[in-house]
Amino acid sequence: MSNITTDEFTSIFADGLPQFLEILPPVVRERLQVSSDLERLIEVVLDYGRPAEIRFRDSVERMQNVIVTELDIDYVVKSIGEFGEDNRAGIERTLHRVSCIRNRTKKIVGLTCRVGRALEGTIDIIDDIVRSGKSILLLGRPGVGKTTKLREVARVLADEVHMRVIIVDTSNEIAGDGDVPHPAIGNARRMQVPRVSEQYNVMIEAVENHMPEAIIIDEIGNEAEAAAARTINERGVQLVGTAHGQTLENLMLNPALADLIGGIQAVTLSDDEAKRRGTQKTVLERKAPPTFDVVIELLDYDRLAVHHNVMKTVDLILRGVPPRPEIRVRTEEGEMQVVQEEMAPDMDVPGFNERFPSLSKQPEAVPLVQEKGMSRRTRIDEEPVRVKKITAPKVSTATFRVYPYGIAKTRLERAIRERNVNAVMVADIAQADGIIAIRTTYQNRPTKLKDLHRQIPIEVVKSNTFSQIAAALENLVKAGTASQDAEEAALLEVQSGIAQLQQTAKPVNLSPQNGRARKLQHDFLEGKHIRCESIGEEPNRFIRLLPGKLM
Repeated sequence: MSNITTDEFTSIFADGLPQFLEILPPVVRERLQVSSDLERLIEVVLDYGRPAEIRFRDSVERMQNVIVTELDIDYVVKSIGEFGEDNRAGIERTLHRVSCIRNRTKKIVGLTCRVGRALEGTIDIIDDIVRSGKSILLLGRPGVGKTTKLREVARVLADEVHMRVIIVDTSNEIAGDGDVPHPAIGNARRMQVPRVSEQYNVMIEAVENHMPEAIIIDEIGNEAEAAAARTINERGVQLVGTAHGQTLENLMLNPALADLIGGIQAVTLSDDEAKRRGTQKTVLERKAPPTFDVVIELLDYDRLAVHHNVMKTVDLILRGVPPRPEIRVRTEEGEMQVVQEEMAPDMDVPGFNERFPSLSKQPEAVPLVQEKGMSRRTRIDEEPVRVKKITAPKVSTATFRVYPYGIAKTRLERAIRERNVNAVMVADIAQADGIIAIRTTYQNRPTKLKDLHRQIPIEVVKSNTFSQIAAALENLVKAGTASQDAEEAALLEVQSGIAQLQQTAKPVNLSPQNGRARKLQHDFLEGKHIRCESIGEEPNRFIRLLPGKLM
């Protein structure tokens, strides 16, 4: 075989857009042929009786003057192969896919024509993990690039790592339609799946008959396929696949797929063991070792979260301690950058539902934030005291501590991660800078929560949904940032008050403050041995500095 030139290599990995445009109705094709964003085209939607829709990566164009007819749909259907039982078809020797929508009489009334691309370099952000030999599970919303990355993983493992790679290709998603696989998968072999319901059988057949070192599988979607994946992993084969769900927590809540991360079971403890752990008698535990060693959550095209130790991650979540995964991004220069290191408490012994000493009520476990000038976390007994200039207020860089009161902890941790806010979840309400509470629980308003409400901000959500928790988190952090600035101003006022007291030897009244700011002022004055008292009623209560020193 002769060597492949650069131009030929480029043509092999071409998108095959001419073949894709050829199957479209002429009026839609002509519109796309003059488009300047053709390289960002994702799919074309044709629904009977409605305007044709062209979807790009960042925008959507509706052709209001082009109403899809039966002739348009028939034109596309006749240009492609037959639809399978999953209502999908492809264009031979390309990666493009056409999915159909049928009415009650099985007549096709809608088409989604999706562009498939082979893009080199899409896995450079996870190249080290792919080459490590560990089994990897990719999660993410539809259209974020899971299948594209699987295709590149297959090529890298087969051509660069020189492994025996087999792709179990349901609906010919990965290697394209037809009997000859697309060159984008390199030297990897492809096993087609005749029916979606038989995918798990083909997975087992691949490992039993063809001696693979790595198996690539797209869309693990039911219990049988999860069991087949476990069988593959137990035979020492590297498994790289995708599953339905956006986060690892989604899999834990999905009974059909929970086995991929070890499975969850309820265990009844003895009275002594429950007392030792400090839990109820019935607790949740991981059932078995996880099928996949690493879980990667695709947050966006160039941003992802990596759980390097799935076993540890699941155990932490079961203990109510959501870990913070490693966050990787691809910069504008095309380089991989870790913007957040993976952080998770170490476990002394295997087990579940035990409190971590690092999260117990120990003030010394909360690190002090070192800043230029005094902040509310700076020890007030240190000398000399340095105060920020109030003429140039600055947003504090201190990490905001959030306590979840009756809301899903895993969703709060996900909101912190995905919204990229400078916050952390704490297990001790006394250490919190703010609280997110669910309305049904908040309405009871225990005395402790009522007292805290006067000192720190509280956001109340109606339900335990991710969107409401994320919005409440952002509001809370904004309010907390404003509160931090106000508290720093309150401490600056104390400094001025002390100077005035020393000059006049007469009582000095400070401005009214909320309970938290007054406590900071009290603590500061106590550290300076200055006498003071609180005067007035909320919300106009203030501190008065008195002559003389504390004994």
